[in-house]
Amino acid sequence: MDEIDNNILSHLQNQARLSMTDLGKLVGLSQPAVTERVKRMEEKGVIEEYRTVISPQKVGKQSIAYILFRTRDCYAFLDFCRSSPEVVECYRISGEHNYLLKVMTDSTLGLEEFENQCDQYGTYTTLIVMSAPIAHKNLIEGTNLLAYKE
Repeated sequence: MDEIDNNILSHLQNQARLSMTDLGKLVGLSQPAVTERVKRMEEKGVIEEYRTVISPQKVGKQSIAYILFRTRDCYAFLDFCRSSPEVVECYRISGEHNYLLKVMTDSTLGLEEFENQCDQYGTYTTLIVMSAPIAHKNLIEGTNLLAYKE
């Protein structure tokens, strides 16, 4: 990966729906050249997928929480997490707890109901999100290659 690839990734992080023509203009390449670079990064797994970011509140998910979970039955717990629509992220972690979950529910009552379902799998600590001052940061910081041209 070179500086142009990083610049392409920077633009795609912010707007994955850019046309290859527009992306090429932003990074100073022709449409076929930028299309080839994007295709190569997809094939190498640098670009894993494209997603739409949805506002949880706009779709009725008013309560967001992180749950530190300790279990002795990891397989059953993971099956439960995979089948639970409330679990939007799950990480295996080190330390006192086995897993870190990100959970979204319609209300704190919904969160309590989810926790009641978790009781059979182990113990946990719930951290309710009050706000998200930094909700997302890009992995690749952009460079403006066109600024270097004269």
